[in-house]
Amino acid sequence: MTFSQAVRTCFSKFLSFSGRASRSEYWFFFLFIVLWNALAGLIDWQLFTQVVETEANGVKSITATSSQPVQSLVGLIVFFPHLAVAWRRMQDTGRSGFYALFPILLMVGAGLVMVFGIGVASSFAPGGSLDLLFTRATLLVMIPTMIVLIVSPLLVLWWLTRPSQPGTNQYGPNPYEVQS
Repeated sequence: MTFSQAVRTCFSKFLSFSGRASRSEYWFFFLFIVLWNALAGLIDWQLFTQVVETEANGVKSITATSSQPVQSLVGLIVFFPHLAVAWRRMQDTGRSGFYALFPILLMVGAGLVMVFGIGVASSFAPGGSLDLLFTRATLLVMIPTMIVLIVSPLLVLWWLTRPSQPGTNQYGPNPYEVQS
């Protein structure tokens, strides 16, 4: 599959989570996303960046800020096509498409542990035994969670680079074996 075929396929199947996607389809579309984000970043930098120069105590500082509207728009446009092609790519390797969401689900879970763990601890008397118990338990759970949060995107990246499962699997025929 060529670069342009991959981009056309991903946009035409932007809500199709069934079937399989070849490595070339996924990685060419990923390259397309990177290139468009870089171009959008340049446009934002040129048109939407505000530079402010301040001086305090004889020290000058320059701050550049941007709301990045073009990058945000590009991100919204490619979100569902990228999710769909990643889902189909996972299915091509014989895994459920849900594995493409693995890092995001873990981040949400870690956030919930932090919010509820520290929230429960703060409802007790500060410095009390239950406050310390819930705070320490939350930290104890967060240490392995952080390790998994670091490893999970690498695992998903590795799965996305794996070759297609030969033959037909439960998600459909191998995209390299299908005649167009």
